[in-house]
Amino acid sequence: MVFKRLLGALGVGGPSVDTVLSTPTVRPGGQVLGRVELVGGGRDADIAGITLHLVARVEVEHDDQEGTALAPFATAVVAGPLTLRAEERRSVEFSLPVPYEAPVTAIAGQPLHGMTVGVLTEVDVDGGRDKSDADALTIEPLPLQQQVLDAFTAAGFRFRRADLESGYIRGTGQTLPFYQEIEFAAAPQYAHACSEVELTFLSKPFQTEVVLEVDRRSGGFGHGGDVINRHVLDETAARKDLAATVDEWMRQALQRHTAHDGSHHYGSHHQDGDHRSGPGMGAVVGGAVAGAAVGFVGGMIVDEVVDEVVDEFFDDED
Repeated sequence: MVFKRLLGALGVGGPSVDTVLSTPTVRPGGQVLGRVELVGGGRDADIAGITLHLVARVEVEHDDQEGTALAPFATAVVAGPLTLRAEERRSVEFSLPVPYEAPVTAIAGQPLHGMTVGVLTEVDVDGGRDKSDADALTIEPLPLQQQVLDAFTAAGFRFRRADLESGYIRGTGQTLPFYQEIEFAAAPQYAHACSEVELTFLSKPFQTEVVLEVDRRSGGFGHGGDVINRHVLDETAARKDLAATVDEWMRQALQRHTAHDGSHHYGSHHQDGDHRSGPGMGAVVGGAVAGAAVGFVGGMIVDEVVDEVVDEFFDDED
C-alpha cells in the first residue's frame, strides 16, 4: 500500500507531489522502482531538484535516555532543475538501489512489529516551501537470510521481536550507521544454558555475515553474560541444510570455557571477533542520522516540513 502524504501549498496555488512505488516490496540489494508525480498549482514553479532517501526509524541513546531518530541509509537524485508550469502534470520515473545491509521488515509475508522503513521524497522548490512525501517500503529477506531464519525456527527458537540500533558492530564489515537485531527465545534444547539469541545480518553480493549474540545463563554452565560470535556464509551455504550449522553455532557459543568472541568463515579465513558498539551520537544530528555512509556532509536532511510528513507516516505505520 502506498501512503500518500501531501504537504500544504507553497503559498497560494503551489504544486503538490506524490510518490508511487511500483515495487513496494523489495529485497536487500534490489531496486525500488516508481515515479514521482508532480502537479502544478496556479502559477509556474522552478524546482531545483528531486531527491529520494531510504529512511528507517532507529533506536538511539543520548544522555542515558532512549529514543528514536530518522536514519537515512541510501539516497539518489532523480531529477535536476526543471520548471513546472501552472496546472502541469509531470511524472518522473526513478530507480533507487537498496543496500545489501538494509533491514528486514517482513518475514514470510508477516510484518515485523516496530520495523518502519520508507522512501522519503524531497522536492526542492526555489523560493518556496519544499514539498515532501513519505511512502512505506517492505523489505523481505534474501534467500540465504531466509534459510538461516528457517533453520533457527526449525530448531525450536521462537521469534520475539526485531529492532534497529544506532551504532556499529566492531570487527565486522558493517557500512550502515545502524544494525538490525532479530531476537529469538531459546529453543528447548538450549534453554538450560541460554535465555535468548539475537541475529544480525550484514550481507554483501556473494556472502552474508551473521552476528550471533547469545545470552548465556550463569551457574553450573559456566560464566553468564552475552557471547557474540560472527559467522560468514558464502554461496555454497545456500545449497546446504543449515540445521547442523545452527547447532554448531550454538554449541560454540555455549562452551563452558569460551575465552572471547569468535569469528568463523565457512569456506575461508578465521579471525577474532569483537563486540557491538554503542550508539555514536556524533552521527545523530537533529533527530537524523547523517554521515558519509549515505553521502551527506554533516547536515540535516530533515527540516521542520519533512518532520511533519515523517512523523505522520510513522504514526500511520504504528
